[in-house]
Amino acid sequence: MASVTTTAADHLVLYGVSWETYAGLLEAFGDRRLRHTYDEGTLEMMSPLKGHEWIKRLIAKFIDIVVFEFDIDVQSIGSTTLGSERAEKGLEPDDCYYISHEPDVRGLEDYDPDRDPPPDLAIEVDVTHKSLDRMSVYAALGVSEVWRATKDGTLFYRLNRSRRYTKISRSRELPLLTPALIDEYLALRRTKSEAAVIRQFVAWVRSNKRRKSI
Repeated sequence: MASVTTTAADHLVLYGVSWETYAGLLEAFGDRRLRHTYDEGTLEMMSPLKGHEWIKRLIAKFIDIVVFEFDIDVQSIGSTTLGSERAEKGLEPDDCYYISHEPDVRGLEDYDPDRDPPPDLAIEVDVTHKSLDRMSVYAALGVSEVWRATKDGTLFYRLNRSRRYTKISRSRELPLLTPALIDEYLALRRTKSEAAVIRQFVAWVRSNKRRKSI
């Protein structure tokens, strides 16, 4: 029988949950705005807060600008549930992208872990406490690169051959971007409008684009 721990109004942890129950809950909840993490029988559910969603949307806009300006093929799959019944792990990333493997999934409307490669990049906004280690779940699912935005700053991680994440100073999927750059532009949201932040970021990207073309 599953047991329950309630840590906050927006945070619920269930223990002793089978994979079949987890899959059934995902189907029952449908598009309801809850973030799930499943790790070998433990299921955590969280309702995203404003600060979390604000950061997530801004990072997504930064990525959109870079791939548009540099004509990079990408498939954005948002918070699509990623899971492995064999590993008994699953989660919804804050955002997720195919970049290197975009040609392998081009035109596919659904995600099939038995057919599709793992996404190339996941965004993980970690500004509230979580009971489960989502990075270990990403590693088990084979996600190549994870950007983790925390209260103390942004970190980029790359999955190595030992299926462990190591910190990197620059994205492998989008080499123009670094953790320091993301932090610099996220910080601007506290003193400028979102539109002003985006305009400034576009100007920076275009200036780098001109330099690379010279």
